[in-house]
Amino acid sequence: MAIGQQAISLAMKNIVYFDLETQRSSTEVGGWNHADRMGLSVGVTYSTASGSYSIYDEAHVMDLIRELQRADLVVGYNHCDFDYSVLMGYYPMDLKSTVPSLDILQEIKGYIPHRLGMDALATTTLGVGKTAEGLQALQWYKEGRMLEIAEYCCYDVKITRLLHEYGAKHGRLYYKERNGKIMAVPAKWKL
Repeated sequence: MAIGQQAISLAMKNIVYFDLETQRSSTEVGGWNHADRMGLSVGVTYSTASGSYSIYDEAHVMDLIRELQRADLVVGYNHCDFDYSVLMGYYPMDLKSTVPSLDILQEIKGYIPHRLGMDALATTTLGVGKTAEGLQALQWYKEGRMLEIAEYCCYDVKITRLLHEYGAKHGRLYYKERNGKIMAVPAKWKL
């Protein structure tokens, strides 16, 4: 393959950044091992091929699943263990084993002695934090405030994309230890 062709094929790669919020909490469905019962309130993707966000509600969950299946790579934060499990309530195939994925949490958890939330990485690495949390999104769902959920989820997708890009460029992400010391964690992925 000529160098020009290689550059074109890399530029055409469709990376889809992904996050979702649920209708019900783990407590409401009998525990985290029943994520398939939580229900989708809002799912959001950002596609590098289109350069745009897509927002899906429960009525359009199959459109979301099809977008994930068509991606060259799906990037998320804990999406392989959680988000895909939520989608299993709508779709019988195991997305974790069939969709090419990079889960930032899975990539870094071997280097950190405790579970690290995305906000801890974003705040230290990027200087920005999440705008809300999952429990707030559950309350918004109960109140019918779907626009707020969509905005929150879009912002989380943007943070995921920025962390992925930063890690690819610099080979590391940063977090703050409980004692306040800033630590680096390897990011071994490429764009």
